[in-house]
Amino acid sequence: MMSLLIAILTGWWLGRRSKCNPESQLFRLLMLAVVVARLAFVVMYVEHFIDEPWRVIDIRDGGFVAWPGVLAALLIGAWMCWRDGKLRKPLGWAMAVGVLSWASASLVLHTLEQSTRLPDLSFSNERGERVALHDFAGKPLVINLWATWCPPCRREMPVMAQAQREESGVTFLFVNQGESDAVVATFLATERLGLKNVLLDASGQLGQHVGSSALPTTLFFDAEGRQVGSHLGELSHASLSHALKQLSERTQQAR
Repeated sequence: MMSLLIAILTGWWLGRRSKCNPESQLFRLLMLAVVVARLAFVVMYVEHFIDEPWRVIDIRDGGFVAWPGVLAALLIGAWMCWRDGKLRKPLGWAMAVGVLSWASASLVLHTLEQSTRLPDLSFSNERGERVALHDFAGKPLVINLWATWCPPCRREMPVMAQAQREESGVTFLFVNQGESDAVVATFLATERLGLKNVLLDASGQLGQHVGSSALPTTLFFDAEGRQVGSHLGELSHASLSHALKQLSERTQQAR
């Protein structure tokens, strides 16, 4: 949104003399980029949408592949500039500034995320034993912050449980936020998810440490304990598969 605002201001400033404001064109290009990025994601993980095709429009899972969308918007934007000479300068510069600001901000955020390490914290497990997060280092690690009162958490739990069963090369931790062991035990017994590595963070310490303001939050760490990704909100089968693929690739790069 900030990149879009910068692009709009750039286009307005350069087009003010010719009274040619490319704001509407920029909004259309943004919508085109979002649609193409979503479709690229759906095509990449189409097997996860066959049984539930309505999930194609459920963008709450954050499933987008950015660069196809950006490329499509740039191509259509270039065609607009070629067709209308008045738009050439304001729209062309607005697109360039917008894409550069988005790419720069993404790079900075990725760099900051990469500098985050696995927190030196410990929590109780279901048996009342104290367990440190660092005890799970050595393999790629997925930490899911959740609570029983959180509807998106409950919806994504079967997705997480299936991934834990199938992805033997990845360790999954489920760190409950702010609830008692009795509440968590009742939920797990009722749902029969068969989750392993359930930890109890009664004071919400981990959420505060990582700056999580909402649930569910999922953190991805490589085998060396470096954070390589995060996701705020519900994960679908497709978006979790995408995140695990990126985790695998970044773990390989770090070696």
